[in-house]
Amino acid sequence: MTQTPPLRPATRDAIIEAAFRTWSADPAASLEEIAALAGVGRATLHRHFAGRDDLLEQLGLLARAEMEERANAACIGATSHTDALRRIMAAMIALGDRHWFLARAFPPAAAGAGAAREERRTEARFLSVIAEATAEGTFDPDCPPTWIATSFDHLIHAAWGEVREGRLTHSQAAELAWSTLTRGLEPASR
Repeated sequence: MTQTPPLRPATRDAIIEAAFRTWSADPAASLEEIAALAGVGRATLHRHFAGRDDLLEQLGLLARAEMEERANAACIGATSHTDALRRIMAAMIALGDRHWFLARAFPPAAAGAGAAREERRTEARFLSVIAEATAEGTFDPDCPPTWIATSFDHLIHAAWGEVREGRLTHSQAAELAWSTLTRGLEPASR
């Protein structure tokens, strides 16, 4: 009986990194382009991933884990829930170069049951932080927390686009996104 050699984790990691880099530049890029950047043949890519959807799903799961890790790290040393939200926003904007294409290519509804459960858990934690920031006086208490969360997410996506187009740096985008979330678009003198 012939045994198939185990798949090398380094090869899988190379494919994943190549997919992030390739699809960040061109979401319509082919699997052949990803395999070439990873330094493997298409057959090797398919030994690790069944196809485009499988690879996208794995990228989505990895991106979710990376975002949670970055958000948790950003909160270390935060002096309030408001400060934690500001730090989380800046950390998420910094991930835009790597993750922006997933927002279009990998909608949350397509994530599968396990990822959906994790998404609900993360959302509940995030809404709790928003509630605490509201209690600190950051947000209007009459504004639904889900509206604040949705606005937060959309501002991150807007920031990713501005950075990607070269109109803002990550730090400029983070400052503008935060001021828009907390003060709207009114002039500061009002």
